[in-house]
Amino acid sequence: MTALSPGGVRTSTTFEAIGTRWTITAGDPLDPALLARVDEVIAEYDATWSRFRADSAVARLARGEQLDLGPTAPPLLALLEDLRQRTGGALDPLVAASLEHIGYNAAVDLLAAPGYRPAPRAALHRDGGVVRVEPPALLDVGSAGKGQLVDLVTEVLAAGGHGEALVDASGDLRVSGVPVRVALEHPFDPTAAIGVVEVADAAIAGSAINRRSWSAEGGRRLHHVLDARTGRPVETVAATWVLADTAMLADALATALFLVPPEALTDAYDFRWVRMRTDGVASWSPDLPGEVFR
Repeated sequence: MTALSPGGVRTSTTFEAIGTRWTITAGDPLDPALLARVDEVIAEYDATWSRFRADSAVARLARGEQLDLGPTAPPLLALLEDLRQRTGGALDPLVAASLEHIGYNAAVDLLAAPGYRPAPRAALHRDGGVVRVEPPALLDVGSAGKGQLVDLVTEVLAAGGHGEALVDASGDLRVSGVPVRVALEHPFDPTAAIGVVEVADAAIAGSAINRRSWSAEGGRRLHHVLDARTGRPVETVAATWVLADTAMLADALATALFLVPPEALTDAYDFRWVRMRTDGVASWSPDLPGEVFR
């Protein structure tokens, strides 16, 4: 996605973190102390939730420990548990083993093992932020975690006096204060857009199978959006976009729309959406604040 018109915002900084490119744009210059706090929040989050680090909290859970994962855990895990129920287990934070099986592992070597591996049958026990997984298994919160981190960075900026800001983490974007027009990148042609939406004091998240995709032996085409029940990459949906009040919710629902139709989610969540199938046919919510090109 590309922000087309950031309105009155006029200063920005770009950096790499958690394996993706970030851009923070604000109405006033960002002072070094505030940026240091942003770095600290991102580092804390990565140390808790990264499945690519042997020293992270989720890696320790996978080794059988019981841990207090802190204040980010209750809202994140509650949302993912609800979506696990609503998708019939297709979206599941225990999908880490399935991703590692097809090569999306800590080394990111993209060397897939034969076949597919369903997510393990393990129970996630939680009391507030205290978490235990039985039997021990690795969590992957990528379906909503980057969005939650965007929200946390937005909160840091607001606490620092930047009520007018845009936080963009390569597909997860939250806007505060000034409306922004966002182009929806075509999943089959990154030089084109399938539409434009306006985001105002809200968030938008997008996901597509052309991002983080690779080939395996035998001509298998693989990507990172899996049905946790089978461990297989989704084959019928090419891209999704969701507008919601928070980036965490937008991120999670963008993933869920690969696995279930919007009608399975609209009774529980307030959001707007665009969904493109792999045959190129797009659909969208009737109250979408923008335009999808036919």
